[in-house]
Amino acid sequence: HTRCARQPPDRRVARAAGTLDTCPMQVLVVEPYFGGSHRAWAEGYRAHSAFEVELMTLPARWWRWRMRGGFVTLAERAAGLAGRGYRPDVILATDMVDLAGLRGLLPRSWAPVPSVLYLHESQLTYPDSPQLEPDLSYAFTNWTSALAADVCVFNSEYHRESFFDELPRLLRQFPDHRHGHLVEEVRERSRVVPVGVDLSWIRPSKSSPPLVLWNHRWEHDKNPEEFLRAIVDVAPDLDFRLALCGASFGNVAPGFARARHLLGDRVVAFGHAPLDRYRSLVNQTDVVVSTALQEFFGISVVEAVAAGAVPVLPDRLSYPEIIPAAVHAQVFYPEGRLADALATVIASREARLKLAAVTAPAMTRYAWGAVAPLLDGVLAEAEG
Repeated sequence: HTRCARQPPDRRVARAAGTLDTCPMQVLVVEPYFGGSHRAWAEGYRAHSAFEVELMTLPARWWRWRMRGGFVTLAERAAGLAGRGYRPDVILATDMVDLAGLRGLLPRSWAPVPSVLYLHESQLTYPDSPQLEPDLSYAFTNWTSALAADVCVFNSEYHRESFFDELPRLLRQFPDHRHGHLVEEVRERSRVVPVGVDLSWIRPSKSSPPLVLWNHRWEHDKNPEEFLRAIVDVAPDLDFRLALCGASFGNVAPGFARARHLLGDRVVAFGHAPLDRYRSLVNQTDVVVSTALQEFFGISVVEAVAAGAVPVLPDRLSYPEIIPAAVHAQVFYPEGRLADALATVIASREARLKLAAVTAPAMTRYAWGAVAPLLDGVLAEAEG
C-alpha cells in the first residue's frame, strides 16, 4: 500500500535557496500492521497533517511475523520507491517495525533520512497470555527500534514511563553488554503525543433505559471477567441495556456466554459490530466501562466519553491522563468495588449528566485537528 510515485521537491536544495517555506516536508509512514487502530491512526495523520504524508504498509495479520520479518519486505518496497526518485524527509515508523533492521536495509540514498518511532504499544509490559510461552524477542525488538530512532514518540506519559521503568528489568536478563548505559540517552530523545481520534461522527443520542458499553478486545489483557461478574451482580436491582462489543481471537472468556444467557434481551449487541452499527451504539451509550490490565492510550474510551458516556474506570494505566482530574474521584473505582461504582452511575441520570458535562468537552484535545500539529512539530524537529 503505497502512493509514492513522483519525486518530491528536495528540501535541502530549497533550504539552500531560501525557499523552504514553499517546499512541504515529505513524510513516509511505515506500518507493517495496517488494520484497526493502526490503520485509523496512519490514515488520520495523512488526512490532517500539514505535510505530504505517504503510507508504506503491509496487511494486518500475523503480528509476530510482521515484527520479525516485515522490515525485509518494507525495505524492498523502499528500494522500489528510491528507484523511482522518491526520498522522504522523515520516516515515521510504528512499534510493529523492526526499525534497526529496516534502517540497515534501506537504500543508501536514504541513509541521511531521520526516523521517528511511534509506539502505539510495546511488548515490555504486556501481561503474559496464559496460552503463550513468554518470549523476550518482541520486547527486545521494541528496544532496538527505540535505539535506532532519532526520536521516540509515546502515545501517553504512562506508556513512556512504564517503558523506561521496565527496560532495566528486560536488559538484566541477558548475559553481558546489557545496554543499560543507553537507556537514559533514549529517554532524553523521547516525546509524548497522544493518538489522534476521529470524532467527526459523534452525535449523542440517549434514550432509556441507560446503555452500558464494554468495548474492548475479548482478550486476557482487557480483563473481561471482572466486568462480566460485576454487571451480572447489579442486574437484579437496576434497569439497563448492555452492549458487549469487541473483536475476539480464539478462546473467549466463559463469562460472555453466561452474561448473555442471564441478561437475555438486555444485551443489545454481542461481539464484533460493523462500523456504522458500532458508532450508533457509542452515540447511544450512557456508561462506558473498562477493566483493563493493560491500556497504553484508550481510543474506545475516548470515543464513548466524547459522545457523552460517563466512564467507569480503574485508577491505573493511561486513564488518569485521559480523564480530567476534577472528576477522578467520581469515575475511578477502587479495587474490588466495580459493582458498587456501576450501580451508582447507572441509577442516577442526574449524576451522569453532571459528569458528562465535564468529561465530554475534555476529549476534544484528542481530535485530529488538535493532535496532528503536535506530531507535525515532532517530525519537523527530527528533520531539523
